[in-house]
Amino acid sequence: MTSEPTSESLPSFPPGFLWGTAIGAHQSEGNNLASDWWFAENQPGSRVAERSGDAIDSYHRWPEDLDLAAGAGFLDHRFGIEWSRVEPADGRISLAAVEHYRRVVEGAVARGLRPMVTLHHFTVPLWFAAGGGWTREDAVERFLHYVDALAPVLDAGAVRVETINEPNIVAVLPQLATGQADLADGLPLPDEALTRAMIRVHRATVGRLRARHPGLDVGWGVSVQDYQPEPGAEDVTETYCEPRDQVFLRAAEGDDFIGVQTYTRGRIGADGRAVRVAGAQLTQTGWEFYPAALGGAVRRVARVVGGVPIVVTENGVATADDTERVRYVTGALRSLRAAMDDGVDVRGYFHWSLLDNWEWGHWGPTFGLVAVDRTTFARTPRPSLAWLGALAPAAR
Repeated sequence: MTSEPTSESLPSFPPGFLWGTAIGAHQSEGNNLASDWWFAENQPGSRVAERSGDAIDSYHRWPEDLDLAAGAGFLDHRFGIEWSRVEPADGRISLAAVEHYRRVVEGAVARGLRPMVTLHHFTVPLWFAAGGGWTREDAVERFLHYVDALAPVLDAGAVRVETINEPNIVAVLPQLATGQADLADGLPLPDEALTRAMIRVHRATVGRLRARHPGLDVGWGVSVQDYQPEPGAEDVTETYCEPRDQVFLRAAEGDDFIGVQTYTRGRIGADGRAVRVAGAQLTQTGWEFYPAALGGAVRRVARVVGGVPIVVTENGVATADDTERVRYVTGALRSLRAAMDDGVDVRGYFHWSLLDNWEWGHWGPTFGLVAVDRTTFARTPRPSLAWLGALAPAAR
């Protein structure tokens, strides 16, 4: 157990610095019946250990969730839109779903929260997946059709758009889904065809949004861990990083921001493989508890992306001990502020996550600043919610 840090021991951030929490659509909404993940979860003999089911019912309880975030002092809110709700059948747009997400944006604005909308977070409509998914010939066209349908949502007060959440993870999902790889052993080599597809879709979406919604800031969020070379492994570490995240970072050239999503570090050995750190404290997800990873990650991102501003779009820890959560976030923020003091251009921080939610096949890992009873859906703020919200910098 650790004592809560005093305000004097915590770093401060400049006025206008984004300060928010994040939540994913499929992980929180519940009953996304038309998605590829829902289909996979509910097949006999599914490799998905635990179903999302009702999730935490955020599709209906979003006003309460926004009240919690705003009431704690946060200034920004990142949430996802579920494509399979908006277009449950090919070419069939659900106006009710569009209206729902419009209300969420308006609700955030009414509470003083600046909305960041994520357009894709791992799930796709089943019809899209059945036709070949991201490698189908019309993938860009189909995604842009969905994006166009979101005009009422984006025009309702969205400030920022993250086109794709962790495209480098999307590019390894087939390996993870079949059990060929485990993220606890390091990120497998992304599929080259999926990598190219992700970049094509992102660039086309940025172009479409800038043409039709010129007031939006647009970028994407890449999973970037703090990869550190073992002695003598500097060159192979660079080779390791290039296809796993740096090619996706370079694709952000000209964007309004690059989202960085960091949880831990990775040690890379001379053979170019990830090395487990003996005796390391592990989180509920099996990752090393290493708060300073955030500073190391944004420093490397800055070297790759040059002048593109950085926004930390995810950072947090899976733990049942809220004092450990505070300790982790404190260390992460200190490392982030140190990088900024050394000249790294970071414009904001979003904590993952606002609430405990379904973690892609598992209910065990608890990342939330707010606990959720899975039977009653009752929300219970942890002390970390008020603690982190109170650190928000001036809005202007």
